[in-house]
Amino acid sequence: MVTVKINGTEHQFEEGMTVLEAARSVGISIPTLCYNEYLKPYGGCRVCLIEQVGRPTLVPSCTTQIFDGLEVITESDRITASRRFVLELLLARCPGSEKLQKLAKEHGVDYDDPDSLDTVGKYLLTRAPKRGETNCILCGLCVRVCQEVTLRHALSISNRGIDRKVSPPFLRYAETCIGCGACAYVCPTKTITVEEVS
Repeated sequence: MVTVKINGTEHQFEEGMTVLEAARSVGISIPTLCYNEYLKPYGGCRVCLIEQVGRPTLVPSCTTQIFDGLEVITESDRITASRRFVLELLLARCPGSEKLQKLAKEHGVDYDDPDSLDTVGKYLLTRAPKRGETNCILCGLCVRVCQEVTLRHALSISNRGIDRKVSPPFLRYAETCIGCGACAYVCPTKTITVEEVS
């Protein structure tokens, strides 16, 4: 057992847990979009960032392992500002995702209410001509479950920059797809559906 201080309160946890798992086990909620219990965490969505006391940068709670004497803060002005920034970016890309809209509103970001937006959000609202075309936040969970769990390699992330997208390798139908629906199951924004896969 190790002693970890979360938001000023000491807790005992078994070794090997991440901060996200430890916090959840004691009822502390840390938002995340790219975490899935079946896959090794990789901190891709940047929504679950926390402060580790003694460290200058924010770190993803899903990849930070606990250790004896660790002290973390899961809510602060700095963390809130970071989460709002990330959610504004994601919402500008995927305004139609209900899950993302709900999470963003919980953090005070609402594209239907421009007064709730920071400067970046207001800029994105006026500069996003392709809004609504996709609900994919490019978290990569569908690709990872296809490659690491089902071992089918029927999905990949193609292109670069703003043209990045999830697609079959070489942008052609992948015969390795078995229609299992694992990609739809892990998709946090429900962009992929079982009907599309089957």
